[in-house]
Amino acid sequence: MHHSACPAINGKGYDLFITTSGVIIPSSAPTDPSYIHICLEGDYSGSRSGLTAGEEEQWFMLGKLILSLAKKHGFPPEAVYPHSDSCPGQGFPWSLLVISPKDRYH
Repeated sequence: MHHSACPAINGKGYDLFITTSGVIIPSSAPTDPSYIHICLEGDYSGSRSGLTAGEEEQWFMLGKLILSLAKKHGFPPEAVYPHSDSCPGQGFPWSLLVISPKDRYH
């Protein structure tokens, strides 16, 4: 998981980019065959108190995307990890990423 403020992104470094409006944009080439890199548009480096109204659709699509990728590639949906200690940032609201294939939360 990345955020677009990550200096390692530079227009690449992800497989799927999710805009704040929820549009999913695939990269032109895979970044690493061992991982699927998802980048969220936004800056989560500072402290935050939740999502903005514009980010709700982005996070809804993130949950759906993770469930879809997990099913397609055979990994548990909860196997989502940060890119690094500083990305996606200390303000990334991990607790809001609720993914439950059982009750179809997303």
